[in-house]
Amino acid sequence: MGESFENLVVVEHPLVKHKLTLLRTETTGPKEFRELVAELTMLLTYEATRHITTKRILVKTPLMEDYGEIIDDKAITIIPILRAGLGMADGILKLLPNASVGHIGIFRNPDTFQPVEYYCKLPPNISEDYIFILDPMLATGGSAAFATKLVKEKGGKNVTFISIIAAPEGVRVMKERHPDVKIYTASLDRRLNSHAYILPGLGDAGDRLYRTK
Repeated sequence: MGESFENLVVVEHPLVKHKLTLLRTETTGPKEFRELVAELTMLLTYEATRHITTKRILVKTPLMEDYGEIIDDKAITIIPILRAGLGMADGILKLLPNASVGHIGIFRNPDTFQPVEYYCKLPPNISEDYIFILDPMLATGGSAAFATKLVKEKGGKNVTFISIIAAPEGVRVMKERHPDVKIYTASLDRRLNSHAYILPGLGDAGDRLYRTK
């Protein structure tokens, strides 16, 4: 029996599996890659927002008045981890267009694989917001855990992490450091290689999004 991750939700849906397969494919170009990342983010967001509360309002249809429920998306903050996380931001903003957007810049030291912060700009007063941290790849977990720590230091409490793919090593780190944060992903892959890349993975998400390699 494999290791159990109570903090992890793998979204098992035919559309998710289909689009993830196309995303992994080596010959998928940057335009299609960007589109697939946005589409996968929308599908993952559908599941990751199930805990959001709604409020009841009275609306007038063409035939009569009745009550419906709406989300206050102004009480939502999305935080992509630069740079690859930017590719996911448009996907979630299509569903929650009034959400606030913060940015956290982190790069991984190529020798130690440890996260290094170079930018952090978050909206004020996020303590009551639903917060979604975005990064296509949850690999070592160092950047994800570090970004989550920064968000909590700024007052964030209700935090969810969304990735396209995840490695067991990264999920384990998040479970140990932030057991209150639930992770939503399209796939739990096998492991990391010696260079801390996810296997089978999809290569470097940032390079494939922006054609920088």
